[in-house]
Amino acid sequence: MLTRKKLGMIASRLLQALPIAVLATFVVYSLMQLIPGDIAVTLAGENASDERIAEIRELYGLNQPFLVQYGSWLWNAVQGDLGVSLLTREPVAETIARTYPTTLLIVAYAIVLSVVIGVPLGILAASRPGSLLDSGIMSIASLGVTVPNFWFGMILALWLALGLNLFPATGFASPGDGLGTALWYATLPALALCTNGIAEVSRQLRSSLVEIQSSQFVRTLHAKGLSPASILWKHGLKNVGVNLLTVISLLFNKTLAATVVVEAVFAIPGIGSAIVNAVLQGDFPVVQGAVLAMVATVIVVNLVTDVLYTVLDPRIEQA
Repeated sequence: MLTRKKLGMIASRLLQALPIAVLATFVVYSLMQLIPGDIAVTLAGENASDERIAEIRELYGLNQPFLVQYGSWLWNAVQGDLGVSLLTREPVAETIARTYPTTLLIVAYAIVLSVVIGVPLGILAASRPGSLLDSGIMSIASLGVTVPNFWFGMILALWLALGLNLFPATGFASPGDGLGTALWYATLPALALCTNGIAEVSRQLRSSLVEIQSSQFVRTLHAKGLSPASILWKHGLKNVGVNLLTVISLLFNKTLAATVVVEAVFAIPGIGSAIVNAVLQGDFPVVQGAVLAMVATVIVVNLVTDVLYTVLDPRIEQA
């Protein structure tokens, strides 16, 4: 239930997030100005006259100072108008609506795999700290953190797609074509993205559980005759919920950013591919709109995480 204190917390987080969103779009807008080439020349076409190029700049406001251009875009964005693509003339909002669900499905799939695989590994390692099993799991987790997503994605495509023909190497299917088909196409990209997630979840969970098992209240439970397995499952996991939620929240943000590269590897028409293509072509309205959508998603995920904190541990709300 959303109490007055929770609503106040959400409002406070939103106010804190607004400057971050503005700063993110400003930085991206600034970096777009450093890209070589002139979008006006591209739009005017080959062998276009200087007069035609000047007309294009005037038409799209490209001849205005940088801060004026950014201010105009920001004012329109606040009113819900993200503009149109300079190259395709498609409204940016429609581009986002067409590509973003694909990206979110892959990210959600990767997060689920990270939790489903990482949590059991973390529990196994924590159940026998210092053992060969613990060392082996943590060594594999350390390797998972260092493996680049795009490299692992290419290995998966060569092995499971081109070699064994178990999954498609490129492309994507929407849930409208059937959830099973969509997940089948999303499996390799999700596996490429979840390696770091599995490593992070297992390492953080193992560390939290080992710390809890050495605490005073656990020693008291041991003295009362409870078995180590019972303490681990009934009391250990209950007390690491907030830490695990934090890891998953940060993992979502990290995975969302990583899709930009992974989508290019698997030729997936998601928002990451849209950003890459727009950057290469100098289509800054698409880049700005896509970045704003991703920043808004991160803000929402952080808000939901803050609310879930108070559900898992009511003491947080009271504080």
